[in-house]
Amino acid sequence: MMNLFFVVCAYFLGSISFAVIMSRLFALPDPRTYGSHNPGATNVLRSGNKWAAILTLLGDAAKGWLAVWLAQHFEPQDGNLMVVAAVALAVFLGHLFPVFLRFNGGKGVATGLGVLLALNVWLGLAVLATWVLVAMLFRLSSLAALVAAVSAPIYAMILDLPSEYLLTLTGISLLLIWRHKSNIQNFWAGKESRILKKGSNHSE
Repeated sequence: MMNLFFVVCAYFLGSISFAVIMSRLFALPDPRTYGSHNPGATNVLRSGNKWAAILTLLGDAAKGWLAVWLAQHFEPQDGNLMVVAAVALAVFLGHLFPVFLRFNGGKGVATGLGVLLALNVWLGLAVLATWVLVAMLFRLSSLAALVAAVSAPIYAMILDLPSEYLLTLTGISLLLIWRHKSNIQNFWAGKESRILKKGSNHSE
């Protein structure tokens, strides 16, 4: 029963939308009403308020990290990796399908990174470095997110992480790729806008 409690709490924590919270705190329009209509840091940045976007990014990453960290340190059956893995997936699903936003959430890049950093800091840093490298080379945040998503399970195998973690990471990666399906379509159609390009309207 306690294990289920951790998983449910992780989902509700993931459902907290920092994009909506920060937009209200900074008196900005609801991020679901403009741009890509995605409640995430990239769309909040379209409002022109960089601080709101940065705090959204940090908040979304922090909730992913916190849920996993709490499960690792307070799960009553010490060493129950399956519970930790389930919590990691639950907080990510909460961000993608938040109960507080009628199950219409963000794409999960920041929350996913927070989860990875909590599961294994080297895994998180490797995936972050991959994102940065691809973003710098191609100036496409969505492409960077997709490559980073694919790389996560590969890095997990290289680091010899537990199979429970690998299963969850594979699920998170597939979900993240699915959430970027519109970006993939834009990419193949040559319509995906690049990072720092004025008037950018990509759907990240």
